Amino acid sequence: MKRIIKWLFILVIVAVITLIGYAYLGPFFGADFSPPGQEIRRDIELDVD
Repeated sequence: MKRIIKWLFILVIVAVITLIGYAYLGPFFGADFSPPGQEIRRDIELDVD
């Protein structure tokens, strides 16, 4: 049981390091993390009595 927990812990650490690395190095490899640049407007009707 300790062996499984140890490997899961190592896997989580590697996954976190990989995710952080992708977040920092992604733009150098063509990944674009910026949100779309358009404005969205919606009309809201308030039911006021």
